[in-house]
Amino acid sequence: MAIPTLLRNLQTSINSTASITLLKHYFSTSNPKKFHLLPTQFSIIRSFSSSKVNTKVNFTPPNSPDPEPEPDTKPINLPPPYDPFSDKPALEEPADPKNLQEVFHRMRTEGMINNAVKMFDEMSKDGLTHEALELFREIKDKGTMPDVVSYTAVIEAYANAGQSKEAYKVYRLMLSCGVKPNAYTYGVVIKSLVSSRDEKLLGEAKKCVLEMLGKGMRVNVVTCVSVFEALVKEGKVVEAKELLKEMKGKGFVLDDVGVCEVLKGKRGPHVRMLKDLLLKD
Repeated sequence: MAIPTLLRNLQTSINSTASITLLKHYFSTSNPKKFHLLPTQFSIIRSFSSSKVNTKVNFTPPNSPDPEPEPDTKPINLPPPYDPFSDKPALEEPADPKNLQEVFHRMRTEGMINNAVKMFDEMSKDGLTHEALELFREIKDKGTMPDVVSYTAVIEAYANAGQSKEAYKVYRLMLSCGVKPNAYTYGVVIKSLVSSRDEKLLGEAKKCVLEMLGKGMRVNVVTCVSVFEALVKEGKVVEAKELLKEMKGKGFVLDDVGVCEVLKGKRGPHVRMLKDLLLKD
């Protein structure tokens, strides 16, 4: 199915209660699997059946109907347990992010478990441990993947493919269905919007940043720098100063050390302007 067709179907097939989204239709398998959280290891495993040799002896009398054959089960390839101390990415990126057909095929066949682990990992790194644990608690208690994980995975797929407008459409669809974005979702959306070099989408990125702060969410330094870098590159220095002032008015505190780390190795006249903006009062 072509990606634009997929998006149209997603937009037109959501029911009125928004309790069951079409994303579950697209990215679920014929045999839904439960997810379980092991709190002591922050690991997720899926309950599954493994192939076994039938060693049962048939004691059925001759005149009895034939017993029903056991279902043919196949082993499921599970991801390795999540290791919070590993430097290895939680989710292996596709070889070609622009090949959305392959990306969405992997989502359908492999499920969203790795996307959930990546979301948990990134939120934990940003110090959002409580929010991360709430995410996995929902998976454990309900036995299903939260809608925010599914929507964010699709948004991120479009963003990685360089299709910022499509990513934003899915984000708007997500909001219309009553699914609330978390800090990780906002980060994905904002970085996608600022990478578009589109003035309108850049304005939407600013709105998302202020919306995060209004909800009491933390804007990480990478997301923050990406917004101001985009504004400075577009010559909107005054607008960037106004945004920073508004953010500080909402309680935002800039991480100077983090800013220097993000800008390390970057060159160009805009970098000096960016440092002057963010690191000097």
